[in-house]
Amino acid sequence: MPYALLSVSDKRGLVPFARGLVELGYTLLASGGTARVLQEAGLPVRPVSTVTGFPEILGGRVKTLHPAIHGGILSRRTPADQAELERHGIPTIDVVAVNLYPFEATVRRKGVTLDEALENIDIGGVALLRAAAKNFPHVLVLTQPEDYEPVLRALREGRVDMTLRRQLAVKAFAHTAAYDTAIANYLAQRDEDEAWPERVLIDLTRVQVLRYGENPHQRAALYRPREATGAFRQLHGKAMSYNNWLDLDAAWRASRDFDAPAVVIVKHGNPCGIGLGSSVADAYRRALASDPVSAFGSVIAVRGVVDDAAAEAMRDLFIEVLAADGFTDAALERLKRKSKNLRLLLPEQDALPPWDARTTVAGWLLQTPDIAAEDPASWRVVTQREPTALEWEGLVFAWRAVKHVKSNAIVLAREVDGAWATVGVGAGQMSRVDAVHLAVHKAGERARGAVLASDAFFPFPDGVEVAAQAGVTAIIQPGGSKRDAEVIAAADRLGLAMIFTGRRHFRH
Repeated sequence: MPYALLSVSDKRGLVPFARGLVELGYTLLASGGTARVLQEAGLPVRPVSTVTGFPEILGGRVKTLHPAIHGGILSRRTPADQAELERHGIPTIDVVAVNLYPFEATVRRKGVTLDEALENIDIGGVALLRAAAKNFPHVLVLTQPEDYEPVLRALREGRVDMTLRRQLAVKAFAHTAAYDTAIANYLAQRDEDEAWPERVLIDLTRVQVLRYGENPHQRAALYRPREATGAFRQLHGKAMSYNNWLDLDAAWRASRDFDAPAVVIVKHGNPCGIGLGSSVADAYRRALASDPVSAFGSVIAVRGVVDDAAAEAMRDLFIEVLAADGFTDAALERLKRKSKNLRLLLPEQDALPPWDARTTVAGWLLQTPDIAAEDPASWRVVTQREPTALEWEGLVFAWRAVKHVKSNAIVLAREVDGAWATVGVGAGQMSRVDAVHLAVHKAGERARGAVLASDAFFPFPDGVEVAAQAGVTAIIQPGGSKRDAEVIAAADRLGLAMIFTGRRHFRH
C-alpha cells in the first residue's frame, strides 16, 4: 500500500489533493495542523506519531525528524532496503507534499522580533523535502499547491515519468535553497558591525521571457526576488521590452527626486527633458520643450496623476512607455485610444531597491543607490558674486536633475513662467567640456540666462568658459579639482556665480 506524507503550512488545495490520493489508494500520513484539516474534511489520515511511535515534542518543533519517516522516504526500493524497512516496521513513502513555515512573510511584518523570526524557521520540512528530492526516482515531491492537480492527473493516467519526477525535485531543491537564502540574508542584515556581508545570496524568479535583449540577437528575461511583488502593474499596451525596462528604471528614479507635478522624459537611459509645473500637463510641456526631437519614442515617468489635460497634451508624441502615480478614468481612455501599443504602468510599490547591482567580467558590483539627502545649507558659494534667489532655485533643480544623467553630465535649466525645466542636456561624454558643448548646443538661445549643473568637478576652466559664452549665469558643481582656483577665477572673470556642493554624482 503506497503512503503519502503531507505537511503543509499553505493549506490551499490540500483537501482536494488528499482526497485524490485516497481515491488512488494512498494512505495519508500527516503532522499537526495538516492532520487536523484532513480529519475535519472527513478523510482517513494517520498522524505521523503513529508511525514514529513518538509524540510531537517541544511545542511542535520536532515532529518528522525520525528514522521511521526518513527511512520510508530514502529507501532505494532495492530488495535489501525493502527488507530492512520491513524488519523495522517502516512504511515506504512514495509521495511527499511539504511547504514551509512562512519565514519571509513573517520577517516582512513591521516590528517583527528576532524570536518570532526564529520560530518561523522550518527544520523538519526542509529535511523532508531534501530527502524526497534526493530520492526523486522513487518519490514524488511537491512544494507548490499549483502542482497538486497536474500530479494527480499524471498519477491517474499512469504518466508519472522521470522527466516529471526530476522537474519536481528541481523545484524542491530551489524551494529549500531560496528558503535558506531568505534566512541568511535576514540574519546578515541584523549584523550592524558588517556593512557588507561576506556572502550575498540572491534568489530570483523568472517573471517574463522578453522578445530579446538590447538587440535582436541577444536573449533576455525579467527576474525579480521570489517573494517580491511587482514594482508596476501594466494597464495597457504590448509587453515591455528589455530596453523599455531600463529606460523606465532611469525615468522613474529621476521622477522620485522631485515633488509633484513633475515629468521626466528618458531616451536611451538619459533624461532628455525634466519639467516642473502647476499641473502634469504644464510640467509635460516644459519637459518636452527641453528636447522635442529626442523625445520621439521615449519613456516617460510622471510624479503625479495624469489627467485628461495631460493626456491631451501628449496626443502628438510617440511614446513607448508612460508610468505615473495614477491616471484619471478619462485620461486612461484617451491614452488607450491614442495607441494600442502604448504601455501604461502604475506603481505597485514605490520603494527603490536597497542596492544597485551590476555584473562585470571581474564579478558582481553592489552599491547603495544614490539617494542621499542633499542639504543646500552645506553648499558653499566660491565666487565673488552670490547666486540670486532665482538662480538658487534653479541650481537646486539642476543639481537634482544632473545626478540622473550619465557622466560626464551637464544640465542647463531655466525658469519659464514660474516653474523650472531642463533646456539642454549633455550626457555620457568622454570629456566634460564636450558635455558642456552638447548641452549648450541643445539649449541654443535658451542657454542665455540659464543655470548649469555638472555632476563632477571641472578639471579645467574651459567648460566654464564655454558655458559663459553661451549665456549661462550660474554654475553648481562638487568642486575638488586640483585646478579649482583656476576654475573659480574664470567664473569671477566672466561674472558667473558658482556653488560647490562637496558631493559628486557620477552615473556610469
